[in-house]
Amino acid sequence: MERFATLAICLFLVACNSEIYTRDGVTDGDTFTLSRRAMAGGDPVLQSWVVYSLGKAACQLETGGDIPSRVSNYGCEFMARRILAESWDEKRQANPSLSDPYLDTLVRVRDAGYLDEYVVRYFGRKGWQVPAEVDPERFDAWQRANLRRHRPETRITGSWSFARTDSTIP
Repeated sequence: MERFATLAICLFLVACNSEIYTRDGVTDGDTFTLSRRAMAGGDPVLQSWVVYSLGKAACQLETGGDIPSRVSNYGCEFMARRILAESWDEKRQANPSLSDPYLDTLVRVRDAGYLDEYVVRYFGRKGWQVPAEVDPERFDAWQRANLRRHRPETRITGSWSFARTDSTIP
């Protein structure tokens, strides 16, 4: 259910406007804008990354803080990678000839049950609160056998722009 709610929000925001960042119904000047290519592109790989980008931006906004666009936490990255893998897997099932080396690998990681560990290993930052069930040692053996020479990717399809916060700057 959470997946469908996130995707529905993302699709609604894309349909209505390319800017999705608001607080209490109004923008505070910080906006997340999808590129024109992302808005119009029908490429399944690109559209999977649009889902990632919108999901992560929405999570950052929901998390809040002084500058939500700069939020970096385990929950947002994990959720965004999970919906990225789900989006790609659905597209691949609909069209088995689709292939993307990174996205195919991400689906394999998810299917093996190591998405949590993958996110922590490849994207983790100091200060992240990680669930206790994340087991990096168990992931190590699987990683050595299945992810040789792996390079993680992030293809954000939009950008944040920031409002000035100092009114004395001309």
